[in-house]
Amino acid sequence: MAEDQSSASVQTSHTTKPSSVPAEEYDKKCIFCRIVNNEMGTELLHSDGDISCFKDIKPGAPHHYLVVPTKHIGNCKSLNKEHVPLVKQMVDVGKDVLQKNNVTDLTDVRFGFHWPPFCSVTHLHLHVLAPVSQMGFMSRLIYRLNSYWFVTQQQ
Repeated sequence: MAEDQSSASVQTSHTTKPSSVPAEEYDKKCIFCRIVNNEMGTELLHSDGDISCFKDIKPGAPHHYLVVPTKHIGNCKSLNKEHVPLVKQMVDVGKDVLQKNNVTDLTDVRFGFHWPPFCSVTHLHLHVLAPVSQMGFMSRLIYRLNSYWFVTQQQ
């Protein structure tokens, strides 16, 4: 009986989710929550329980990955000092995925977040793009450093 309950979905008035993620950390309307919980069939390039990584569906560079926390966090505006280790972990996962995909020049990469209202999904996600030298004009604009719509992980 206990095994049956552990694999069942937990339902509340706002969420339906796999029981492995606490209800307050999952938003059934969020596409990234659904992806990291394997509800969309998206290939996860990395998944360790805290962080997942997958390819961006509209790549801005030959290698364009999104690194997201499993726990639903709204966007980069909701980050505070307590989130610094999480952001560092997200960057480390991004670097690891790049290296596993034969990107060896880590000086030609860009990591960053779109600043609201310029983000299309309100689940924290780090863009990992490489090589920057091969990004097209529009991608260079969309993922432009020191712009008011795209901020680096250091910021």
